[in-house]
Amino acid sequence: MIREPVVKTGILIPVLSVLTLALATRGPAETPEPVRFGRDILPILSEKCFKCHGPDEKARKAKLRLDVRESAMKVIEPGKSDESEIVRRILSNDPAERMPPPKSNRTLTPEQKDLLKSWVDQGAIWGKHWTYETPTRPSLPKVKRTTWPRDGIDFFVLARLEKEGMTPSPEASKETLIRRVTLDLTGLPPTLKEIDDFLADHSP
Repeated sequence: MIREPVVKTGILIPVLSVLTLALATRGPAETPEPVRFGRDILPILSEKCFKCHGPDEKARKAKLRLDVRESAMKVIEPGKSDESEIVRRILSNDPAERMPPPKSNRTLTPEQKDLLKSWVDQGAIWGKHWTYETPTRPSLPKVKRTTWPRDGIDFFVLARLEKEGMTPSPEASKETLIRRVTLDLTGLPPTLKEIDDFLADHSP
């Protein structure tokens, strides 16, 4: 005889309460970091693809150039990685279809495949090598410990620490700071007078 499972109300309610609280307190989904062509994609294409699909006409395969946008878009559907031939090829399990081909010894890592796929899904925005891009000031990332940063760079440092589940180290003492800077500049530890003078100096 099959018995119906018995659910004890006293146990079920706390469990449901915990699950409800967990779902309610979950933060918003993280927005994927934009993939940049010059920083993330061009190095991959240059290292793994240009040998067969680059500027060298004699070595070029399938009349496909991946160093020129107009040609590369023949195998890329911006915003649609599932319809892009380049993504289908790099993710293929068939050695005869996979790119780069196994015999080239230029295998893409899982991280590189994810970058290429994300780049296509984000619109496959083309660009130049980062050294030829006009620098632009990025917006400051959002952080939880808003009182910790002292300048713009601190926001980026803290954002990465929080992403990795880490917290900043405590601020170093003045004795440690004078030792660090003196060793960096002279290769020698500070003298007692230099330490005393630094400790007595309360200017910013």
